[in-house]
This record gives sequence, structure tokens and C-alpha cells, in this order.
Amino acid sequence: MKRTLLGLAAATIAGLAVTAPVTLMAGPAAATGDFGPDTCIQGYVWREARTGDVVCVTSATRTQTRADNAAKASRWTSGAFGPHTCTTGYVWREAFSGDDVCVTPAVRSQAAADNSRAADRKVSARLWISRYTVPPVDNGDGTSTSTSVDDIPRLKINGDHYNLGQVRLYIRYNTGRLYWSGTVNASAHSGYAGGSFGKKTGVFDCAAAGRPANAYAQAQDVISGRWSPRVAVRVGCAVL
Repeated sequence: MKRTLLGLAAATIAGLAVTAPVTLMAGPAAATGDFGPDTCIQGYVWREARTGDVVCVTSATRTQTRADNAAKASRWTSGAFGPHTCTTGYVWREAFSGDDVCVTPAVRSQAAADNSRAADRKVSARLWISRYTVPPVDNGDGTSTSTSVDDIPRLKINGDHYNLGQVRLYIRYNTGRLYWSGTVNASAHSGYAGGSFGKKTGVFDCAAAGRPANAYAQAQDVISGRWSPRVAVRVGCAVL
């Protein structure tokens, strides 16, 4: 028979202390600080083709961008497209609307490719919850062993758009009191941008009709210090 979850407070599970987010001054994204939603994943920096251009690119591409900007006047001539017509062998970069800096066709193609990958190269720290149950243990002799709570859903914390490396995970009551914490290493997985992960917490899902969320899950990217949004959950019930 299916077990029930009762709305009783559970003992707080000891875990890591939460480090408050650090506010840094704006500057070139380097994945070693939290620069807000435009923080680049480690290995990328802002392109800076113009003021406010925060598309994340390699350091080599940013260096090329600066060189092309510095040389733009020498590559313009009066022609079919006005005074900023490119000299032979060059085309407009078009890294943004109205970008008429003249570059090689390969550089323009790179700018278009970087634009298309812009969202994937930022530490947007996506987070979502899924549920899982514990399968019976195979005893190796044709029998299996299960417990009375195997079929009760538990919470799994998932994320992508993190740096490759350690991510701290927390479940806190809405009052701020810590209920559970852990760590996971974000790594590359097909179909997910940046570092991604899925962490089985062992925490029972206490969601039920008429019982609103009383807690939230949140993650912190260790390399940048960036925090994910909060995801509502319900925890702290007794299992019978």
C-alpha cells in the first residue's frame, strides 16, 4: 500500500554554510566573479565590439575585434555602399545592427557564430526539480529487497549553464533555515549548455494538494560565485 506523507517538521540536516553572493564592480567578464546575467563561462570574455557588447567569445576573438576596430578607417572607401564601403577583400563585420567595421569574411562568419552561441556561454545558472524513486535492491539470487518508502518520490536538483566544476546546492525553508545541502561537479553533457548536473538529494517530496511550498532549492556556481534563481519545493514531512 502506498505510504502517506504527513506535514510534520523533520530535523534539520547538517550541511555547508551558505556564503552570501559577492557584488563586484562591472568589468570584463572573466568567470572568476559574478558580473550579473552577462557573466561568461570560464574560458570566455566579453567581445566588446562596441560599448555594451557582452557577447562571450575567446580571448583571441576579443583581441582580433580590437585590432579590427582600430583599423576600420583604413579599410573604408567611398563606393556603392557610401563612405564606409569596404575595400577589396573585406566585408562588414555585422556583429550587431549597424556594425560597418570591415573585416575578412572569416571574421564575419565568426561573429555570426559567436552571436548564435551567446546564451550558451553565459552563467545563467538554470535550475529545475525532478522526482525519482528508489528501485528495490537486487540480491543477486533472483530476489529483491525493498523498503516501505522506496516508492515515495524524492527530489532531484538539476541545472545547466554553469561553469565546469563545483556547484553548491541548498534546500532552505522559506524562513531561511537550512534543511539540506550538498555539492556536485557540473560537467559537459550532450543537449545541455555549459556545465550541467543532476543531483539526487534523498529528500522526500512533500508536495500535496492544498499544501503550498514551504522551502526552495538554490545553487551557487563556485567559480563565479553566481547564484541560481530559487525553485519552490515542499519538504519536512514525516514518512509513514
